[in-house]
Amino acid sequence: MPPVTVIGIDPGSQRTGWGVVQEVSGTLRLVDCGVVRASAAGQEFSERLAHIYRELFHLLERLQPQEAAIEQVFTAKNAASALKLGQARGVAVAACAAHGLVINDYTPTVVKKSLVGEGRAEKEQVAFMARRLLNVRDARWPLDASDALAVAICHLAARRMKIFATRQA
Repeated sequence: MPPVTVIGIDPGSQRTGWGVVQEVSGTLRLVDCGVVRASAAGQEFSERLAHIYRELFHLLERLQPQEAAIEQVFTAKNAASALKLGQARGVAVAACAAHGLVINDYTPTVVKKSLVGEGRAEKEQVAFMARRLLNVRDARWPLDASDALAVAICHLAARRMKIFATRQA
């Protein structure tokens, strides 16, 4: 299997986590990760969305992933929060699409189950497994970045299984 580089995105209207993982011969390697922070104080919501788009667009230019995986919106505290989260996710999808990437969607439950084996795992458990699978000992990245890395790792596992199933058919 040729090497593949994937960006995972955990969308949020205030903090959007991102993580880029490369897989070479079944071995995962951390490329980079972080969080796009959109300040809420004194900033219009549309300006926050534009900031998220620009930052992700520049990250995609710099890191050149071949595939994208984005966490789906599942629930929010109220309808207004769900709408804002959906808009932030849409901005992430648009940035990836502008780079010609196919977007792969995963629910939070599927991501957690893929890494931890439990669909209701805590963020700290997901972060622990992301560090283990990427063989990173002293990671100091925020939980939003861990979540994004988990989305990328989940996609790579699903991708591997799809290729394996195709070869078996």
